[in-house]
Amino acid sequence: MSLETTLTHDTWQCGSCGFVYDEAEGWPSEGIAPGTPWAQVPQDWRCPDCSSSKDDFVKT
Repeated sequence: MSLETTLTHDTWQCGSCGFVYDEAEGWPSEGIAPGTPWAQVPQDWRCPDCSSSKDDFVKT
């Protein structure tokens, strides 16, 4: 089994505007490196499109 098949990346969608945070891509302009799991995104991080809190995101 290759490493590629054992790693998964989730996506999280903002319930207010539909913005999607993809763990594989991160959000480098906000200081979040590619591969950063949602649990490691700072709790005070806000949606870059509508400023909703992290609590407003749902796993997709």
